[in-house]
Amino acid sequence: MLKFILLSALAALVLTEDVPLQPRYLEDVPQTRVVGGEVAKPHSWPWQISLQYKSGSSYYHTCGGTLIKKGWVMTAAHCVTVSRTWRVVLGAHNLNSNEGTQQIVSVSKIVTNSQWTSNLAAGFDIALIKLSTPATLNSAVQLAVLPPSGQILPNNNPCYITGWGRTSTGGSLSNSLKQAYLPSVDYKTCSGPTWWGSTVKPTMVCAGGGSNAGCQGDSGGPLNCQVGGRYYVHGVTSFVSSAGCNVIRKPTVFTRVSAYTDWINKVIILLTRTGRTGE
Repeated sequence: MLKFILLSALAALVLTEDVPLQPRYLEDVPQTRVVGGEVAKPHSWPWQISLQYKSGSSYYHTCGGTLIKKGWVMTAAHCVTVSRTWRVVLGAHNLNSNEGTQQIVSVSKIVTNSQWTSNLAAGFDIALIKLSTPATLNSAVQLAVLPPSGQILPNNNPCYITGWGRTSTGGSLSNSLKQAYLPSVDYKTCSGPTWWGSTVKPTMVCAGGGSNAGCQGDSGGPLNCQVGGRYYVHGVTSFVSSAGCNVIRKPTVFTRVSAYTDWINKVIILLTRTGRTGE
């Protein structure tokens, strides 16, 4: 079955700060049915994609991702470690409805960062997916804007996490894309001893972690942050606390996109030069 995540500070109120909390990928966290967020306006995040794998004769959503070029999607490395038949769905709002805006594209190549391992705290949880055919841009499908190389968000910068998740505790899966407000937490704060400590690296971004922050979303999906009146994808959803999602002082952790700008460009340029990619 599909494993989604909803994050809410309500689940954290009974925890004490001195309990050791280990990181886990969002799919592996036991508390996965706490409500958070709201249904997004259709196609308000037009770079959001659904990464799906084939099982039997059907495809199933497993992770999110971000369309960064017509022929390229960015996601988390841990989403694509298993060898499967993959496809990417663009322009979707309701995954169970044929809205006429979806583009379904097969995957021709997956490139994970060479330094990525299964060790969460090491980082490098980022991968690029080459589409077999370029996406067609329109009102429902657009390219994300990535931040300049090295750009660091200030504390409490407005951001949203997006993804598909449950609508109520023990309820059915949300077919519609959801969003949740998740303000950024700066590295100095997030790496503090009562927060994530040394688990968090400078190549990561923290968001949420307070009593008034609720969110939901899948691994690999974007952290959309407003800078100068425009949204940039500053993060790739990576992990949360093993005690649950949005635990107090254990905010969601994302791969910091601005730390991998050069890597992203090099991969795309290299495959373009070798004639194995399009746009």
